Amino acid sequence: MKLYYSPGACSLSPHIALLEAGLPHDLVKVDLRAKKLENGDDFLKVNPKGQVPALSLDSGELVTEGPVIVQMIADRAADKHLAPPRDSAERYKLLERLNYITTELHKNLGPMFSPVLADDAKAFFKDRTMGKFKYLETQLAGRDYLMGKQFTVADGYLFTMLMWATDRLNFDLSGLPNLMAYKARVAARPKVQEALAKEGLMKAA
Repeated sequence: MKLYYSPGACSLSPHIALLEAGLPHDLVKVDLRAKKLENGDDFLKVNPKGQVPALSLDSGELVTEGPVIVQMIADRAADKHLAPPRDSAERYKLLERLNYITTELHKNLGPMFSPVLADDAKAFFKDRTMGKFKYLETQLAGRDYLMGKQFTVADGYLFTMLMWATDRLNFDLSGLPNLMAYKARVAARPKVQEALAKEGLMKAA
């Protein structure tokens, strides 16, 4: 498998999942602005969406969209318990978590990276996203991870969004102790440390 990624982008989530799953893979770095691979090839010929993550399977099939990719990874390493079994009530809870992260966090945080977005618009997105983080603060009360004691692929995704918020967008989450303790807990996992190191993000951990 090949994971097309950009350092610190949302592709960090499936990168963490691949390492936690112990699945062999290659990393292919993408320049998202130029839409080029490191060797100069056109990334749009790989993924016409022009976005990461994209996972190229050994069969030649390309899988895109982070929440789908991480579930595929989890299902290929079922013994690692990175996702509950298919069709179980807990699996649907994981789907709920992944969808919340992608629609309520990812899609609100993303626009804040735009250099042309007005400050008042950024303030709007920031205020809205803080409300989402406050909800997750309540969900993490008494839990090590989103699903309880077990680390799942949803945690790699939420951790990536927390890195965006605190390390790149200057969110102050100090008033959300459960969330900050959770971020530190995930960051301390050896495979998360490995992903951060491989992407050159150790200072951001």
